[in-house]
Amino acid sequence: MALGSDSDRLISDINVTPFVDVMLVLLVIFMVTAPMMMQGVDVALPETTSQPLAAKKENLVITINNQNQIFLNNYQVEIDFLQDKLNKILEGRDNREVYLRADREISYGFVVRVMAEIKAAGVDKLGMVTEPISEKKKGK
Repeated sequence: MALGSDSDRLISDINVTPFVDVMLVLLVIFMVTAPMMMQGVDVALPETTSQPLAAKKENLVITINNQNQIFLNNYQVEIDFLQDKLNKILEGRDNREVYLRADREISYGFVVRVMAEIKAAGVDKLGMVTEPISEKKKGK
């Protein structure tokens, strides 16, 4: 009497078809969701020139001083109201261009937060205002 026949044997091969199906579905899901997970601030910076750019008309300038106070031209604004104020100011304008001046001593995170508020207000172009390197620093 035989204990078993050839047909009763266990197959030790792994069926990888369900594994491949699951991996392909996960790949597609990650490919679709990965671009949505990246965050950033889209900023159109002006190109560097050797001479200052001539302003054709008065532009809106947002200034952040070293005490993290925000000014729209010369009027102080709290960060919570910045987006609403910009929306009201830019409503009637066809030129939605804003310049940002920030003190070098304030934190990068605060500047990015202000930039996010500016972009959320619908600003098309956000320019960063800098000072040219002085002659003393060039020689070093």
